[in-house]
Amino acid sequence: MSNESIAQDEIERRYGELNREAEGVGYHLNPDVEFTKKLVRGLLFNVRRYNYQACPCRLAKGIKQEDLDIICPCDYRDPDLREWGACYCALYVSDAVLKGDEKVNAIPERRPARDQRLQFRSPAATGLVTGGLSYPVWRCRVCGYLCAKEGPPLICPICKAKQDRFERFI
Repeated sequence: MSNESIAQDEIERRYGELNREAEGVGYHLNPDVEFTKKLVRGLLFNVRRYNYQACPCRLAKGIKQEDLDIICPCDYRDPDLREWGACYCALYVSDAVLKGDEKVNAIPERRPARDQRLQFRSPAATGLVTGGLSYPVWRCRVCGYLCAKEGPPLICPICKAKQDRFERFI
């Protein structure tokens, strides 16, 4: 299957959805609409290929559990926006880039190597946190939102990431 097999109306629809979702929670898509729609095409292609929205600028493994950190919006979006004004693929940009005060340049890859990613453990997983909490605390890996419930929310109320993007934090 090639990227070209994705219909233009599907790209337009998904672009509109992503733009509304982003703006609704304080983020911005790249103002270069033609470039951004190419990224949207890549996201849609990855949804067809893997059944999840893997970053179009990274090589996904095709194993969702190993790719959770690069499902768009990826875990690295916010640090990249803070430091570079855009995320790695430049789908999301800062206010300064949106206004034209800054330009998007090459963003260095901050995704750790696979063995380093697998070593990461939340405080709960390492056993460093104990105590008599009534409920576990769940953390959204995308935006850092924390909630204390029996289980993670279905969708993050802040960034709209799905439930599988949460990890048990405490």
